[in-house]
Amino acid sequence: MPLPDLSLYIHLPWCERKCPYCDFNSHEARAIPETEYVQALLRDLQGDLALARGRTVRTLFIGGGTPSLFSVEAIARLVQGIAALLPLAADLEATMEANPGSAEADRFAGFRAAGINRLSLGVQSFDAACLQALGRIHSSDQAAAAIEYARGAGFDSFNIDLMHGLPGQTLAGAEADLRAALAWDPPHLSWYQLTIEPNTVFHKRPPSLPVEDELADIQQRGEQLLADAGYQQYEVSAYSRPGFNCRHNLNYWSFGDYLGIGAGAHGKVTGADGGVLRYAKKRQPGEYLAASPGRFTAAQHSVRPEDIVGEFMLNALRLNAGFSRELFTARTGLDVAVIDARLHQLQERGLLISDDRGVRASPLGRRFLDTVVSGFFPD
Repeated sequence: MPLPDLSLYIHLPWCERKCPYCDFNSHEARAIPETEYVQALLRDLQGDLALARGRTVRTLFIGGGTPSLFSVEAIARLVQGIAALLPLAADLEATMEANPGSAEADRFAGFRAAGINRLSLGVQSFDAACLQALGRIHSSDQAAAAIEYARGAGFDSFNIDLMHGLPGQTLAGAEADLRAALAWDPPHLSWYQLTIEPNTVFHKRPPSLPVEDELADIQQRGEQLLADAGYQQYEVSAYSRPGFNCRHNLNYWSFGDYLGIGAGAHGKVTGADGGVLRYAKKRQPGEYLAASPGRFTAAQHSVRPEDIVGEFMLNALRLNAGFSRELFTARTGLDVAVIDARLHQLQERGLLISDDRGVRASPLGRRFLDTVVSGFFPD
């Protein structure tokens, strides 16, 4: 069975301020030990080389936190160090997250020169009241400037991260926010609903959010606006111009393999026997920095054979196009016949479409995707 494509995720955990909705492994920075951290990242990657099994890295993604708080020199050393350890594809997609509050024209140009060729800009909203409610430290003017800097630095490919269903937001407000983003004609747009996650400030002190009917109206209106503007929705919350899909995330959703380095990073790799290993690195930056070579992993487990179908579906059914039967077999090692009965049941209920093009969630199924996916896991 051929091995899946390989990606690399790198986590830089520091940010200027922890947002009240954020449940990522991020920590407010007083001073960032960037030199020591880059060294730790490369030691971490050295220990994971055996998991790569000789494959070329097709995409890399630097997430956080706020990676753009790191200096150009640190990012350049990181990319050069990775290239010295692993073969990188000639057409490598190299994405870095950046927040408008830390955007500068010279820094963006420096990141581009260092080998980053795609930015994901954490705008979240162009509305001043919404930005304040979300605890963001940038303004709408800074968001606009960051987009201009990205274009000026030569980033032909970039993403605008935009949220909806925000505290106090109306249908008209959400529509205006989305129109503000579309006015920039971004190649890619991540447009998704704010959710309240455990262990966040918003979970302890919930804000007043739009009710369910309002959220449905926002979703319906936004999807229509995006379609009218020529954007293809290829995943639950991802929209792009033709040719600008995020290849890194597509590898996740296609149940591909990825190495994860950095504090709290996760990885998923396929072994020689076709089994799937998942692992997580030490979460606290201090513990991560202090780890000796080969000691960065905090936990790992092999995915149980009875869970492999559910884990595949959890990813692949997020894609509007779904998956081919050949991909199912390649990723799980199973014949599609093992799920035929379940596919038929879900198709009868109008939740799945199974035809010559493959298997995908119906429009109704996408609304109730958790229910659809849960049916592929053991009771």
